[in-house]
Amino acid sequence: MKEFLTVLGESENLIIISKSKFITYLKGVESEEEAKEFVQRIKKQNSLATHNCYAYIADSEGLLQKFSDDGEPQGTAGLPMLEVLKAKNLRKTAVVVTRYFGGVKLGAGGLVRAYAGSVAEAVEKAKIVQNAEGVLVEIVLNYEQYSKLNRFLEGKKVKIVETLFDDDVKITVAVKEDGFETFLPSFNDYYSGKGTAKVLKRGYFIF
Repeated sequence: MKEFLTVLGESENLIIISKSKFITYLKGVESEEEAKEFVQRIKKQNSLATHNCYAYIADSEGLLQKFSDDGEPQGTAGLPMLEVLKAKNLRKTAVVVTRYFGGVKLGAGGLVRAYAGSVAEAVEKAKIVQNAEGVLVEIVLNYEQYSKLNRFLEGKKVKIVETLFDDDVKITVAVKEDGFETFLPSFNDYYSGKGTAKVLKRGYFIF
């Protein structure tokens, strides 16, 4: 089963090295377009900064990768930032490190450590979640059946995504791929064929 980590929402972290401010912005993204929009938003927000370096891995397979040194010496910013994302098994994640120069030059090695270290510290402080291959399933139960749902789900590789209460209860659950084969048969057995469960889609979901 394929799994990866990503950032939940957005986070921000500041470190100061030799009087230079390094502000790291992290965001979980669903596409390369969203990653690009995030980078442009942070650049606009910090238009007076000395540098706005970025890196992103915009897909679940780790193939959509891009980085930029934004005027720093080649290989001292964007690539080290990207390598941190890869080392942390982060995908669908974009990062921008904004630098406000403090007047002290760090040298190539110092810049690599500053940019990579800034991203690593930001990742440690961010909310990181696991994404895994799974199946989105819609369950419809009456209220009596719904009262027994937690007992049925106990111990299964499932996360409740949404619950809607109307005449019946409609529950959307994500089921991990390696637990899906037995999920529908066990559901039908547990509810004696009286509840309904249908597959909505396959994909990557947060567990």
